[in-house]
Amino acid sequence: MTGDPRPISVRARQALERELADLRAERATVAATLRDADAPGDVADQADELQRVTQLGRLDDRIAAIDVRLRQAADAGPPSTDAVSVGSTVTVRFADGGEETVRLGEMAEEADRTLVTADSPLGRALLGRRAGDTVDFDAPDGRSSVTVLSLGDPGDPRGDEPREGA
Repeated sequence: MTGDPRPISVRARQALERELADLRAERATVAATLRDADAPGDVADQADELQRVTQLGRLDDRIAAIDVRLRQAADAGPPSTDAVSVGSTVTVRFADGGEETVRLGEMAEEADRTLVTADSPLGRALLGRRAGDTVDFDAPDGRSSVTVLSLGDPGDPRGDEPREGA
């Protein structure tokens, strides 16, 4: 994860914290199965041991990445209400006149229909935009445009939660 620290939504933070707890529990379980390096064993035992060591390495890498992301988010503070960034709540008007309030996030979250990921076509088009900006993007149905009406939720100064009824 490069660049300036980026804020994350409350929901994304909670999802990362849950994943981190699960990974740490899994790591403890895998680590408990490792044998003493001097213990006797055949080639199959050694191969199994090597596989668990490799699994520990992958778990350690993901744990470290989540730790860094959570620290960066804490350093970044709340999302900006001047320009769209990860964690922003944005009200937009589509070319057909329909309006929607969406939340820009890093990762998909279960049962969150208001979330637009930052790496989606709409998410990439919105990043860095301000209220009043109109941008074009490639939608699944073809080229489309959207106008940013507002940033942040008037009822939530952090701007990281969707509005009621959105």
